[in-house]
Amino acid sequence: MSDEASSAAGRAQADRVAEFHRLHEAGTFVMPNPWDAGSAVVLQHMGFPALASTSAGAAWAHGRPDNGLDLGRMLDHLRGLTASVTVPLNADFEGGFAVDPEDVADHVTLAVDTGIAGLSIEDSTRDAEHPLFDFSLAVERVAAARQAIDDTGSGVLLTARTEGYVVGRPDLDETVRRLQAFAEAGADCLYAPRITTTEEITAVVAAAGSKPVNLLVNAPFITVAEAADLGVRRISVGGTMARAAWGGWLAAARELADSGTVTHFQDLPDVDGLLRAND
Repeated sequence: MSDEASSAAGRAQADRVAEFHRLHEAGTFVMPNPWDAGSAVVLQHMGFPALASTSAGAAWAHGRPDNGLDLGRMLDHLRGLTASVTVPLNADFEGGFAVDPEDVADHVTLAVDTGIAGLSIEDSTRDAEHPLFDFSLAVERVAAARQAIDDTGSGVLLTARTEGYVVGRPDLDETVRRLQAFAEAGADCLYAPRITTTEEITAVVAAAGSKPVNLLVNAPFITVAEAADLGVRRISVGGTMARAAWGGWLAAARELADSGTVTHFQDLPDVDGLLRAND
């Protein structure tokens, strides 16, 4: 990349980072999760003010289960998304593709270089026996991500997420304890995916204090307006939009395979038209 192109990319990222921080200052916004460049382009055209990648959707598109991409492929995926849109993009950066805080920091630096406006770091280990990193290590990993971002001077927004409700350890007290420690370690936004009750959401928002909270909405248990009334600042949907796309595709494929009929091919969207409108 030439010096001029690099400078332009830096200015574009700075603008996106500033806008992303502004979105977190007040009110509630919806940040849906595209799984490829095409879905990102269309979601931007629909007027969403920011987007977030989905590690699940990205992995599925590569023929892998969730968390199945290596660091290199994930960085390529993030570059493709940031190049396709102009709104801020938050990266689902899983656990930083490392265990040790030093390695997390190195990988966060690489992620920042893709042009993202924000990224999330989680505390799940992928180990069924010990599904969450020990408390102190989890906090150190968030602090390392914070320092790495600060060292880049980018201002990229850091979201710290605790996965107890995802990995079968739904302990609200421990969730709150971790989120508060993550905030003290430098997280800008806090996130506990799979909390679903009003009581859980209220407790997390209260524990966050002045920090914005992200709520995952992947089932019809709450509306955007209801989440806003509870003090949620940011709403995402994870891999659910990608799963919905897979649902339509699987239904059509199964019908064709099982009965030889193609009723699912009716009333299909004009995808070319959607994408041409964004050229």
